[in-house]
This record gives sequence, structure tokens and C-alpha cells, in this order.
Amino acid sequence: MKILIVEDELMAQKSLTRVLMQNFPDMEIVGCTTSVKGTVEWLKNPANHADIIFMDVELSDGVCFEIFRQSEVKAKVIMTTAYDSYALKAFEAGSIDYLLKPIDPASLKRAVARCRMSGGAIDTEALLKAIGSANAPKKEYKERYIVRFNDRIVPLQTSNIAYVYSEDKTNYLVTFDDQKYIIDSSLDVITEELNPEVFFRISRSCIVQMKAITSIIKQAGGRLKIVPEPKASFEMTVSRSRVDDFLTWLEK
Repeated sequence: MKILIVEDELMAQKSLTRVLMQNFPDMEIVGCTTSVKGTVEWLKNPANHADIIFMDVELSDGVCFEIFRQSEVKAKVIMTTAYDSYALKAFEAGSIDYLLKPIDPASLKRAVARCRMSGGAIDTEALLKAIGSANAPKKEYKERYIVRFNDRIVPLQTSNIAYVYSEDKTNYLVTFDDQKYIIDSSLDVITEELNPEVFFRISRSCIVQMKAITSIIKQAGGRLKIVPEPKASFEMTVSRSRVDDFLTWLEK
């Protein structure tokens, strides 16, 4: 099997070469590159061919994912990285393995075995899509609201909000210590501002935090009644159209 090593650290390059030669006598190191540019040039040369590429994530002129954007990678790829959480989902999405530095021989054998058994090369489209998803900036949600309480203005942490509801054209926040505050924002706006993993809009007039739900009662017609803590002054019911999404949210 022909091997290309993409690694910008000379010592790591030599170490990997030595371990490969010791454990896999059928392998031939056909090239070593140290940069995105050099690797792209190597891959575009029709005289070059590799069955497996050992590819470091961080290279001298950028991250290795640029290689996939600039050239066609037909070989099977094993990533090598010092960062446990660095785009691991992307590696898996592309049906490629990864090795943590310093490389453990047992892990190396596992990765090579996986490449030998794999039927094809990387799904580059899936890889790049996963990389884009992994690197996309996460949406920031509201951490606090400024609310009115009599003649005072109170900063209120969203983590302390048990539920939000609308009644008689007025919107209220209810906290876990059973305090009720008027808020000027509409429920539509508040829904967009709160983390959907924590809060769920069960109806047009109510948003509830998961921690506030103590039990759920099934009602006629497939509707669900929530028993919250603190207790609500109204019947907290999940709209029929939201029941399936609500149950899915609860299981997350």
C-alpha cells in the first residue's frame, strides 16, 4: 500500500514513518508534505498516487480541510491531531479515522484496519458539510431580561425563568421563586431569544422551561396538561399541533 504523510513537524513525520515500517511491511511511503499548498500540488500531479494519507490537522500554512476544498482526494484518509475534540464529527462524517498524538500503535493498527476494510474513498461532500456545521458560529441566546416590578427595574437571569405566559394582552415572566414580572416583549420575540433546548413554546400563550415541568397529564383528544412548579394561575396545556414536537423535545 502506498502512503502519503502530511505532517509539518519533522520529528512527528519521522516517528510515524518508523512506526508504519515496523508494523506494516507491505506499506511504502511515497511522499511527505508539510503544508496545504505542497499537499495540493502533490495530489494534482498525475504521477503521484497514494492509497492512504496520514494527515495532520494543523499544517504550516493552515488547516488540512483546505486540501479537500482545493483538490480531489481519492485516497483513504487518517487524521492525526493533538486535539481530542477538533472536528471529530467531521472525521466521522467523511468515513475517516483519526489518531491522537502521540500516536498509540494499537490505535494505529485499528485505523489502518478500518481503511483496509473500507470500500471507498472519503465522501468529500459530506466531510466539508460537516466541517462547515462544526465551525459555524453558535447562536447566542438571551441571558437576562430587564423587567419592571412596581417602581423598580429588575435584571432577571433567564435561567431563573420557569415559564412565560400571556394573559389579557399582557405578558408575564414567572420565576422559580414564584415571582411574577411584566415584560414588554411579545412571546414571538421571546421565543426566538430563549434557548430552544431549555425552553419550549407549548402554545400561542405560553413558553415553559424544562426544569419547571413536574408532571404531564394526558387529556381527551390527545392534548397534554403540564403541572409546573411553581404552580400556574392558568391551565398550562400543550396545543394539539405541538404535542409531537413537545414530546421529542422532552427526550433530548
